[in-house]
Amino acid sequence: MGVVEMDDNMKMRAQLKGDYVEVKVLMSHPMETGRRKDDFGQLVAAHFIQLVTATLNGKVVLEAQWGTGISKNPYLTFRLKGAKLGDIVAVTWHDNLGATATQEIAVTQG
Repeated sequence: MGVVEMDDNMKMRAQLKGDYVEVKVLMSHPMETGRRKDDFGQLVAAHFIQLVTATLNGKVVLEAQWGTGISKNPYLTFRLKGAKLGDIVAVTWHDNLGATATQEIAVTQG
């Protein structure tokens, strides 16, 4: 599948709230388990995000390994300490079919 157009697959916000930055990410992804059947009784192939990585100014601050238990269009929220206005937060996901998407955003005042 390759690289996915990021504007269509992730919406992201990173806001400074006191001494931490709150990052919210909505990822558009079907997250199929491989166990669901379609209208014709055929199994729908597994298609899910396997790895999510977040960086702050290029340094990895979060890494999550996901499986089929995550729902469609996953929503992720996490907090970072030590970030400041203008710092760049990036989130990248990789799925089991080889697709990947990345979104970057600058930290804003919350």
